[in-house]
Amino acid sequence: MLPAAEPTIIRGKARVLGGVTVVDTPLVTRAMDLARKHSEPSLFNHAVRSWLFAVRLGQLQGIPHDAEVVAVGSLLHDLGLTNRFTGQKRFEIEGADAARAFAREQGLDDRRVQLIWDTVALNSTPSIGLHKEVEVALCTAGIGLDYGGPQYDRIPPDEMKSILTAFPRLEMKRRFADSVCRIVKTRPESTYDNFARDFGERFVPGYKPQSSVDYLMNAPFEE
Repeated sequence: MLPAAEPTIIRGKARVLGGVTVVDTPLVTRAMDLARKHSEPSLFNHAVRSWLFAVRLGQLQGIPHDAEVVAVGSLLHDLGLTNRFTGQKRFEIEGADAARAFAREQGLDDRRVQLIWDTVALNSTPSIGLHKEVEVALCTAGIGLDYGGPQYDRIPPDEMKSILTAFPRLEMKRRFADSVCRIVKTRPESTYDNFARDFGERFVPGYKPQSSVDYLMNAPFEE
C-alpha cells in the first residue's frame, strides 16, 4: 500500500458498529442511507461488512487513512449492481460514477472524490486496487475479504462473529452470483473484460465472451 497523504482523519465522532469502532458523521450516514435505499439486504450487508473489514484491517496494521473516504467508498462500491444505477458501461464504472456524483453533492474536494471513484471502479480488480492509495487499498482489501476470504485470519474470531451477527450474509454467495448473472444476461458486452465474465462462463448458458486475443488478431493492420 502507498503511504497516505495525511494521517487518519476522523471528521466528527465515532461509534461502534458490529463491534468495530468507525467514524460517525453526516456524510457517512448519508452514504449508508443511499446504499440501504437502493440495495437488497444481502448486498447492503455485504457493503457494510466490507467497510468494517477495511476499517479493522487498517486498525490492526496501524495504517493512517481518511476514515470518511474509506467509509463512503466501501459502502457505495456495489451501487452498479443495483437496479437504480444501471447503464451500458461495466457495473463498476456505473457505480463509480454514481458514487462520484454523491461525493460531489456532499462537497468533497477533488482528491477525495477521485479516491472514492477509484475505490468503486477498482473494487473487483485487486491486482490494481491493492497497490493504489491507502484508502483505495484498504477498501479493496475489505471488499475482497468479504467476497472471497483473503486476510480472513487477520480478523480475530470473536470480532468476525460480531460482524457476521450484526450484518449476516443472507445467502450472499447465491444472491451475489444472481446479481452478476443478471448483468451478464442483459448487458453481456459490458462483461467481456472483467470478473463478470467468469460468472457468465460458469452460470449463463450460451454466453460467448469476446477474446482479447481476437481483438489483436482481427485488428485492421497488415501485421
